[in-house]
Amino acid sequence: QVQLVESGGGLVQPGGSLRLSCAASESILSINPMGWYRQVPGKERELVAVIYDGGYGDITNYADSVKGRFTISRDSATNTLSLQMNTLKPEDTAIYLCNGHYSNDVYWGQGTRVTVSS
Repeated sequence: QVQLVESGGGLVQPGGSLRLSCAASESILSINPMGWYRQVPGKERELVAVIYDGGYGDITNYADSVKGRFTISRDSATNTLSLQMNTLKPEDTAIYLCNGHYSNDVYWGQGTRVTVSS
C-alpha cells in the first residue's frame, strides 16, 4: 500500500507560478512511473506529465498543452514528486492528482486544486 499526498495548490493570477508536491509513503525510486494528472468537472482526466526510470536516468514526458511551461521532477531524499508550473493560464485550472505505479498496483492521491484567475 502506498499513500500519496499532494499539496501546493491554490489561486494564482494568469502568468503566475505554482509548485505542486506529492509526498510518498514509500521510496519514490520504487514507484515507477509516477505522474501528474488533472481533472476538470465534465471532462476526462488528463495526463499532464510523467517521469520514469529509463535505465540511465529519469525520462519525462509532457502533454502538449504544458510543454515548456511545466517541469516534473522527483527527489529521492524526501520521497517527493514535484510539478513546477510556470506561465499559468486559466485553462490550467483543475484538480491536480498525483499517480504512481507500485508493485503492480496503481495509486492516486486525493488531489490539490489549482485555480488560475485574475
